[in-house]
Amino acid sequence: MKKKKLGSTGFQERNNWFDYLNCTLLGFFSLIALYPMIFVIAGSFNEGLDYIEGGIYLFPRKFSIENYLVVIQDLRLWNGYLVTIGRTVIGTITALLFTSMVAYAMSRKELKFRNTFYNLFIFTMFFGGGLIPYFLVINSIGLYDTFWVYIIPGLFSVYNMLVIVNFFKSIPEEIRESAIIDGASETRIFLQIYLPLSKPVLSTVGLWIAVGHWNSFFDSMIFTVNEKLQTLQYYLMKVVKESSPVTDGVSLPLEIINRLSPETVTLAAIMISVV
Repeated sequence: MKKKKLGSTGFQERNNWFDYLNCTLLGFFSLIALYPMIFVIAGSFNEGLDYIEGGIYLFPRKFSIENYLVVIQDLRLWNGYLVTIGRTVIGTITALLFTSMVAYAMSRKELKFRNTFYNLFIFTMFFGGGLIPYFLVINSIGLYDTFWVYIIPGLFSVYNMLVIVNFFKSIPEEIRESAIIDGASETRIFLQIYLPLSKPVLSTVGLWIAVGHWNSFFDSMIFTVNEKLQTLQYYLMKVVKESSPVTDGVSLPLEIINRLSPETVTLAAIMISVV
């Protein structure tokens, strides 16, 4: 008699119709999510004039790297990379440090006017002045058209602060009391005890902040005029919106430039930005 194979849990392992159906549906959804990237890659590596004729869905019909040669010579792309990387690194570190400092203070019951601060913070989560008052504030304090408009307004987030506060409250109070008996100051307790013990929540919140900085383009569009301050995502948005190849300052033969199309150049810019 043939024995049936048992899994590590002791239960019989077998595939039924639901397992096959589940795998089929998940594979189909994966292809749906992957196809837009395949479409962009195929178009970006296709010759511009040939792409205009249509029919490029999975593979380039006339392989060409001319679109990438044009995009990589656009100084706006590399300047956008520099600005975006700078704001992501500086903005994430400063926002994480400042928010965690406020969270540490708000986690202490002995903080004076703690409930008042808490109510003010919660109020700002549900009510705001709108874009025009916010723009006037940014302009009045001298942040308009400066790099610090990306950093200072994003130093503090009430939601992130509440997340960190809840984690700080889970740290045993006996650790802090022992540090106080040994003569440690609040600054030393925060830096050498609470922050090292809070790596999981700090990593999570830091990831949220970093992704927000990397994907942001609206503040660059509203609060900057100088092209040297524009982010990578704003550059990409302009390339897609303008849908025109960048040929100024491009040192390529004229026959190559004549073979370009706005669509393929845009797709190449998207791929470089994704990388």
